[in-house]
Amino acid sequence: MLKEFREFALRGNVIDMGVGIIIGASFGKIVTSFVSDILMPPIGMLMGRMDFSNLYLSLSGGDYASLTEAKAAGAATLNYGVFLNNVIDFSFVAFALFLLIRWVNKLKGPVPEAAALRDCPECLSPIPAAANRCAHCGSALGR
Repeated sequence: MLKEFREFALRGNVIDMGVGIIIGASFGKIVTSFVSDILMPPIGMLMGRMDFSNLYLSLSGGDYASLTEAKAAGAATLNYGVFLNNVIDFSFVAFALFLLIRWVNKLKGPVPEAAALRDCPECLSPIPAAANRCAHCGSALGR
C-alpha cells in the first residue's frame, strides 16, 4: 500500500496540482491585499470615508462604535461589510484567473476538432465516419 501511495503522490499530475494550489493560494493573498489595501480605501473615501470592513449589524441590540468594539464586548454581529469585501475579493480573483486562462489558451493555439464519428449499424459502437469496416464487430460498412 505504501508503494502504491508513493507512486500516486509522485505522479506528475499530482505534483503539478500541488504546485498550482500553492501558487493559487499565494495569488489569492495578493488579490486580497489589493482589494482591501488599495481598491476599497478610495471607494470608501468616495462614499464619505466609509470603511466597508467596519459595516455590521449588532444582533445583540447594543450600540457600539466599531466592529472591533462590538466583538470585544462579545456581541453577536452580522458582518456584512467583511462579506462585501470578500465578494469583491473573490470577483477579482475569478476575473484575474479568467484572463490568465484565456491568455494561456491563446498561446496554445486553436484546438483541433475531433474526428467526425458515426455509429456502426450492427453494434452501435462509435466509429470514424470514413471507416469501411467496424473495428469493434468487424462488419463491413456500406457508404
